[in-house]
Amino acid sequence: MSTATPFTLDDLTRILRDAAGVTGEIAPDLEFELLGYDSLALLETYTRIEREYGISLDEDALATVRTPGSLIEVVNTHLAAVGAG
Repeated sequence: MSTATPFTLDDLTRILRDAAGVTGEIAPDLEFELLGYDSLALLETYTRIEREYGISLDEDALATVRTPGSLIEVVNTHLAAVGAG
């Protein structure tokens, strides 16, 4: 996948559903826990994002991720860094 394309809520929704199988609306500002995603589902999500987008997500940054919106920001920051390098 091209690093020039930003990571969107639609991308995250697809990966979350593939990784955890939870359906329903994904609100960018609700905490993952409230959306029904546990730490194992998020770990699988991070792994899928890394594999699909060819990036390595920073564990310290991921430790602060609580919402889909914040995860999208982290992924796009990493994609921008890869694209600039």
